[in-house]
Amino acid sequence: MPWFRDDFTGDGLDRAVWLPHYLPAWSSREATRASHRVEDGRLVLDVPVDHPLWCPEDHDPPLRVSGIQSGSWSGPVGSTRGQQRFREGHQVREEQPRFDGWLPSSGRVEIRCAMEISHRSMAALWLAGFEDDDEQLQCGELCVVEVFGNALAEGSAEVGMGIKAFRDPALVQDFAAPRLDLDVTDLHTYAVDWDEEAATFSVDDVEVRTCPAPPTYPMQLMVAVFDFPQWSTGDDDHLVPRLVVDHIAGG
Repeated sequence: MPWFRDDFTGDGLDRAVWLPHYLPAWSSREATRASHRVEDGRLVLDVPVDHPLWCPEDHDPPLRVSGIQSGSWSGPVGSTRGQQRFREGHQVREEQPRFDGWLPSSGRVEIRCAMEISHRSMAALWLAGFEDDDEQLQCGELCVVEVFGNALAEGSAEVGMGIKAFRDPALVQDFAAPRLDLDVTDLHTYAVDWDEEAATFSVDDVEVRTCPAPPTYPMQLMVAVFDFPQWSTGDDDHLVPRLVVDHIAGG
């Protein structure tokens, strides 16, 4: 697979690679538009205080999210054919055209990023199956990095990584969040290297976990920052979580 790298040096997102909406089929593009900007050679995703809830009538707990993804598609309105459905019988509300931005199936994917998150927010990069197979069982995920602000401590963080099987019967759930000595507000490189035998997850080129038998079907990148209003302490609605991305690369 040719090497890919996005250093976010242009005036905006490369729309041949990225869609600035989070799973719009279950809602709409307008309602799922990411708050984002490209500045000084970095992508900034954030969740402003007036950002709308995502799928407010369907998703529990309530969440707000700004995310980009490197692939998208859905069936027609009223069908159940869509990506990463979060409940049985979920129906498409806005049909999405097929978008193949970057869909790696093996190799390496890395992100260099910094996070500004609190007890009510999280940030993540994960690879999700494109799910265009007939039975939509190619839905497993490789989580490269997932950090919740309520799992931060001074000088350390619980960093989630591994395989999430979901509805794929060929996969075994193998996800963990080891506590690592790092400050997530600094730039760090989180990566996965994988083939049909194993997926190796690393931080700053130091191996952290290896999981056997990962998915090797086409997968789209999901990069997002989340806010969970239900976790509010009553005096924190002014907080704006941010994910600052220096580059995303792989091949």
